[in-house]
Amino acid sequence: MPGYPSDIGIVDLYLGFPSTKAGRIVDGLRSRLKDADSQAMTTHPAEYMFKEVPAPIREDQDPVEVTLAEMDQFGIGIGLVSLNDDVTPRALEEHPDRFRAKIHVDPNDITGSVRKIREAHDTYRLYAVQSFPAGVQVAIGDRRYYPIYQTCIDLGLPIILNCGVAGPRLPSVDIQYVGHFDQVCYELPELVAVMAHGCEPWEALAVKLMLKYPGLYYAPSAFVPRHYPKAVIDYANTRGPDKVMFAGYYPMGITFERIFGELPDVPFRDHVWPKFLRENAVRVFKF
Repeated sequence: MPGYPSDIGIVDLYLGFPSTKAGRIVDGLRSRLKDADSQAMTTHPAEYMFKEVPAPIREDQDPVEVTLAEMDQFGIGIGLVSLNDDVTPRALEEHPDRFRAKIHVDPNDITGSVRKIREAHDTYRLYAVQSFPAGVQVAIGDRRYYPIYQTCIDLGLPIILNCGVAGPRLPSVDIQYVGHFDQVCYELPELVAVMAHGCEPWEALAVKLMLKYPGLYYAPSAFVPRHYPKAVIDYANTRGPDKVMFAGYYPMGITFERIFGELPDVPFRDHVWPKFLRENAVRVFKF
């Protein structure tokens, strides 16, 4: 990757810790999935798409040390990890230089989510809030999200939202429609939001909205690099080098071997690589 020094210290905005048990994401969504094929999935709720999910670790392996070894192998300096994982508090305590905390929220519980964000921020210092609109069946522009958005503004936290048609077989066309940001960013101009998980089939609209709203960003989490949308690559190479940030999907669905094996073939211009891999995330998330 041109312009990518080996010691840059990549920032990964979508990192997790492996478990001895496969299919934790499936288990978390199983009650919402209705078709028999989805109920039979054991590794990922979109198993038809993610066919090489990283294997579970052995009982004698430490999930934090396994993740650190992966990070070191591929030059990842900082990982944004979720407090919804019970391993995360220990990782933050033992390796504060390598991990930063985010928290997932469900806007169906408005008061609970706001309190959860504030309490976690007081205890651990949050760097982001995250939510899966299709997973909780609340649209990005739904008023139930607005108290959460305002809490993020008050605390100076970006919010990461899955956008585009979801992989799991849940309704998502109306819920994760990128166009919701036109209203949200208009009404909340101080909000910093990161569109994650691709935004397809509305990636061109995502680019238009990033041009329009300064607080709107993009991270290609859960996408292998050969499937990064062309509209987003073209935007990063021209008017949007400061708007696109790296995010993987380890260990939820994609190995680092796959990601970094394909990443050098992404046709970013030389000056885009350091911004994409580190500089934009450091600035936006205040690392």
